[in-house]
Formats: sequence, structure tokens, C-alpha cells
Amino acid sequence: MSNTIWMALGLVLIVEGLGPLLAPKGWRDMVSQLSQQNDNNLRRIGGCLVVTGSVIAYMMYRSM
Repeated sequence: MSNTIWMALGLVLIVEGLGPLLAPKGWRDMVSQLSQQNDNNLRRIGGCLVVTGSVIAYMMYRSM
């Protein structure tokens, strides 16, 4: 189980690092736009990401 968590963390860091690595200007513009959003919009975005990630993790767990 511990190895799975470390693998998942490593994959998250790879995916998160692709934006600034491949398109730094676009990534900077996106972060700038996100910083101007109000708290409710950011909560919705965060909630959608958590739900999507949970569904993907559940689907991957069930297929093992």
C-alpha cells in the first residue's frame, strides 16, 4: 500500500510539473487568472478536482 501511495504522489508531481515545463507563459497566465477568482469559484474548481480524482482512483482500485 505504501508503494502505491508513493507512486501516486510521483505521478501527481509529474503531471503538475508538465504545465510550467512545457508552457511556462500559459501556465503563468492561468495561475494569474485563478488568483483573481473569488473564493466560491475556487471551491467549486477544487471540489470538481477532488470528485474527479476520487472517481478515477475508485475505478482504478476496482479494476485491480
